[in-house]
Amino acid sequence: MSDPSSLQMVASKALGGAERWAIRFSLALAERGAPVDLAIRRGSGLDALAYGSLQVHRLPFLTTWDPLSRDAVSRTIGRVQPDIVQTYMGRATRLTHLSLPKGPIHLARLGGYYTLGPFRHAHGWIGNTKQLCDWMIQNGLPADRVHHIYNFAEPVHPVAPEQVAELRARHGVPDEAWVMVTLGRLVGFKGHRHLVDAMARLPETIDGRPLRLIIVGDGPLGPALHRQTIEVGQEKRILWTGWQKDPSPYLQMADLVVFPSLDEEPMGNVILEAWAWRKPLVTANFRGAREIVRHGEDGWTVPCADAAGLAEGIREVVSDPTLMSGLAERGHIRVQRDFSRDAILDQYLALYRELAG
Repeated sequence: MSDPSSLQMVASKALGGAERWAIRFSLALAERGAPVDLAIRRGSGLDALAYGSLQVHRLPFLTTWDPLSRDAVSRTIGRVQPDIVQTYMGRATRLTHLSLPKGPIHLARLGGYYTLGPFRHAHGWIGNTKQLCDWMIQNGLPADRVHHIYNFAEPVHPVAPEQVAELRARHGVPDEAWVMVTLGRLVGFKGHRHLVDAMARLPETIDGRPLRLIIVGDGPLGPALHRQTIEVGQEKRILWTGWQKDPSPYLQMADLVVFPSLDEEPMGNVILEAWAWRKPLVTANFRGAREIVRHGEDGWTVPCADAAGLAEGIREVVSDPTLMSGLAERGHIRVQRDFSRDAILDQYLALYRELAG
């Protein structure tokens, strides 16, 4: 039996975590052989990316009330005739209004604790954590139409050692240094300011090796975080890469992945990336981490918004080679078992089949 067809719709202007997931998921469906189209906003950050053979529709997606955008969505759905229309974020969801039983089934995929008003007209909802699904049900969505499916980890694609060595040289990272890497947009709930303060609390060296922190990402708090880095005297130990289309070289370089997000963080794909790359993880104990990370087994958790606790967690893990290797190996087992691309795609396609009849 062939898989149901789907149209994945994301109307965002900028490229963030939800948008990256929509793209990764669409490409994974296509590689799996499932019929899939992707609709994105014309002229957005997504428009400049390469999609291979994936069928991409570029729509206006100007505002939630714009009649041209609504008409473009309707015409695209009519032309593609998918079994499932899966929307991301509020704008794509607001612009999509489908009638049962003749039309496609509308699934709204939520990756955060958004105001639910713009999502209530969908036929079903997907949450990427159990806590998020529970919250949706507590806020009035019918439990039998709320579906929990985690994100999958992006498969690891190692780069040439020469590329990693070139990056170390470019950033002035000593060969003997401990390299800590954090990834994410420079926005408040990612908790970067607490990580900068934690660096100021850490010694110059641990076991004779200097510490370096590489921050991969960009965002509106960039200037303030740069100023803070100078104010606390860490400008030589904290290195900035800006936005990276592919952060693989930095993950490959890392001795430790640090994720300081606050409780507003719903899931945290960085956790899965650390596990996929077999890197020990120190993470703040935000909602998603509390759900999936087992402290001392596959990650080391510390309180949110606690620079002193974050510094102590980093020191404790880096000072114990056995702990580091154990966290890395057990995290890798977790991601292969519970968060692999095939495992998550199986769950999505099973849901699509069930809903499409």
